[in-house]
Amino acid sequence: MEIRRGRWRGMLPILAIQVASEYYRLPSKPPVTAGLIAANTLIYLRPEFLDSYLPSLDEVSFNPHLILKNRDLKRFFLSAFYHMGDSHLVYNMLSLLWKGIRLENQMGSIEFASMIATLLGMSQGITLLLAKSLLLFFDYERPYYYEHAVGFSGVLFAMKVVLSSQSEDYTSVYGVIVPARHAAWAELILIQMFVPGVSFLGHLGGILAGFLYLRLKGSFSSPDPLAVIIRGLTGIVKWPLRIAKDLFRLRRRRIYGRGAAGGSGRGIADPGLWRCHACTYDNHGLLSVCEMCGTSRSDNGFNFRRQFHRSDNLPLDELRRRRIERYGR
Repeated sequence: MEIRRGRWRGMLPILAIQVASEYYRLPSKPPVTAGLIAANTLIYLRPEFLDSYLPSLDEVSFNPHLILKNRDLKRFFLSAFYHMGDSHLVYNMLSLLWKGIRLENQMGSIEFASMIATLLGMSQGITLLLAKSLLLFFDYERPYYYEHAVGFSGVLFAMKVVLSSQSEDYTSVYGVIVPARHAAWAELILIQMFVPGVSFLGHLGGILAGFLYLRLKGSFSSPDPLAVIIRGLTGIVKWPLRIAKDLFRLRRRRIYGRGAAGGSGRGIADPGLWRCHACTYDNHGLLSVCEMCGTSRSDNGFNFRRQFHRSDNLPLDELRRRRIERYGR
């Protein structure tokens, strides 16, 4: 959207309620969509702990002249995550919620994240190319080449193209029934006619980016290289978490054991456990003495009788007292 300052108060609770209700009823919660909504909202709200790290809106607004003159990648990429007011943010995030849930559930989170990153770069790049082309070939600089714009709309138009590319149904665009495959074009025209201050080139760049993405995706049978990179990075991040989880699980098993004292002994025992011959408590395989009564482990049954005579006649109160002395509980 083209920059026009001002906020409509009171619309953010609508966004919060809608997002919460949608995610509450979903059996699987798409994390990338949720992360994108959270990122856009936090950047807009600028909480105190983030305010000093976030550049101002004037520093990141998409301006073809400044991007090319200063090679400003900050404007190129970050402008999509900034919004001008409550209505701008809420409209875009509700659209992202609807499209993101469906696409992420269809594609999977990793491929969806790869697609969003690709569409972001493509839509911004095509918009920049269109503005420069109008300047060079038509000397049409004022409305577009020096225009400042922000918002996620370009990516949303590209997502709309991807989502409706295989649909044979009809859909309503602001009350106008059109084939779903042409919904992005209809929305582009209607928004330009009835909504003031929108970026025509930004939306058009998003539509063209969606078609280009579909064409490139259909031309290559090999896996998406960006998705492969994201999957690899995700695996690297999850690797230490899996190790920590396994260690925590092992620690819990060592402390609390498995099974119960006084069991009947029927059934198949866990191969990672050993059963105390004195009190029949199931202990973890790494322990050498029984957690319950302190009896040493018998690996081959040779000293079973000695262990039996030592602990078999211990009363329950004595077993509890030994456990408290050994573990403080």
